[in-house]
Order: sequence, then structure tokens, then C-alpha cells
Amino acid sequence: MAGISKPAPDFEDLLPAMAEKLGGDGLMRELCNGFKLLMDKNKGVITAASLKSNAAMLGLQDMRDDEIGSMVREGDLDGDGALDEMEFCVLMFRLSPGLMEESHLLLQEILEQELPTAFIDYLQKG
Repeated sequence: MAGISKPAPDFEDLLPAMAEKLGGDGLMRELCNGFKLLMDKNKGVITAASLKSNAAMLGLQDMRDDEIGSMVREGDLDGDGALDEMEFCVLMFRLSPGLMEESHLLLQEILEQELPTAFIDYLQKG
């Protein structure tokens, strides 16, 4: 079966439910706990090797090395080839369509409330 690739696994986006249940601080604590489970204990960061060795905990034991490397590169903001805690948390938020949608809706709501007030203030000062 060479040349036939497996379809990407389907993931259920649980971060919005976790955020609702745990609140913002609780969600961040859980993300930090997840980071600690996946990180290379000697280096203090998530590397492709540490992710591969811990992939079974995530149900991802069948992922190929190139897929694991791609996951690390996706979140590696500083180009060091690994994920620090902040990069991991940012990546988890970016990969959560539900949280991203909630963030966009919240931002839109804030802008709709604040912009008219700011615009009126600007016009009155102008």
C-alpha cells in the first residue's frame, strides 16, 4: 500500500467546553499541565522527539514523523525547533476553531460597543 496516505485523524475541539467549565485561569492551568506532559523533561520544551514519545497519550501513536515535525513547526514562533509553554498555549488556541470563533465574536461585540462611543468622543473634541 505504498503511496496511499492515511486521512488525518478527526479531532473533537474540547477547548471551548473546557473554557466554559474551568474559566480562563483554569483553562490556562490545564494547558500548562498538558505542556508539562508533552515536554522534554531535560530541555523544558516540546520537541518533535518528546511529542512522538508522548503521542500515545493523545491517541496519536500512528502519526508519522513528518506529521509530528509539522505540528511542532506550526507553533514554533521563534524558530528554535521546539515549543516553549507560551508557543504551545498559543498553538492550542489557534487550533481550536471554537475558541477562535468565540474570540472573534467577543472582539466584534467590544468593537461595536466601543467604536461608536470613541467616535462620538472624537467628534465632540474635534
